[in-house]
Amino acid sequence: MQQLLAEQVAVITGGARGIGLGIGSALAEAGARVVLADVDEAAAAAAAATLREGGLAAEGIGADVTARGSVESLAARVTSTHGRIDILAANAGIYPNTEFAAIDDALWDRVMDINVKGAVHAAQACLPSMLARGYGRIVLTSSITGPVTGQTGFAPYGASKAAMLGLMRSLAVEVAAHGVTVNAVMPGNVETPGLGETSEEHRNRMLSAIPMGRFGTPRDVGVAVRFLASPDAAYITGQTLIVDGGQVLPEGVGS
Repeated sequence: MQQLLAEQVAVITGGARGIGLGIGSALAEAGARVVLADVDEAAAAAAAATLREGGLAAEGIGADVTARGSVESLAARVTSTHGRIDILAANAGIYPNTEFAAIDDALWDRVMDINVKGAVHAAQACLPSMLARGYGRIVLTSSITGPVTGQTGFAPYGASKAAMLGLMRSLAVEVAAHGVTVNAVMPGNVETPGLGETSEEHRNRMLSAIPMGRFGTPRDVGVAVRFLASPDAAYITGQTLIVDGGQVLPEGVGS
């Protein structure tokens, strides 16, 4: 394929598996040198090794997005090694399933710390390199859950994903004049290891809500991120791209 991202340096948080690895793979296939950052350093290193076996440029680095210093160290290491950061895919996130009455402060804070504050830390750490060069692409992984739909048991997750869009819009305005764009992808139900842990009944119920009749794949999300992270998306900022196989389209049950 055309090397749209040749020589560009991309940081993907939560990059060791699932959607994060799908994003890393898609960016690397377009020529980017990808850094898979994950709190599980061993998993990040293994994922990067797999990409390198396929002839792609990748490395894995341990980083905890809830710790500002950890993410700052990540950005410093990347800029020291590669000289710049062109793309940030702020993807790290968790999605615990908890009934509303059972939500406690610790759970709420953990979801917000990883999903929202983690994106803030990552953007703050990577932006200086982008602003210094007058070029950058930031793509957040939000979700249809929260901004568009709701789901029992996922109030903290939905709230965090909606919050990410408020962050995206304000940051997009702030950096628009400096050659940096900020956008978000909003996946629906994606076939990840976490989805495999659900019951067959729950999987079938989710699948029945998708007009295309299949779950999304990490690659489906990755190629959407790749577009928003490319030079071709230079005039798009503060926007969202839903990647859900049409899940949000039907007006009611049986539509």
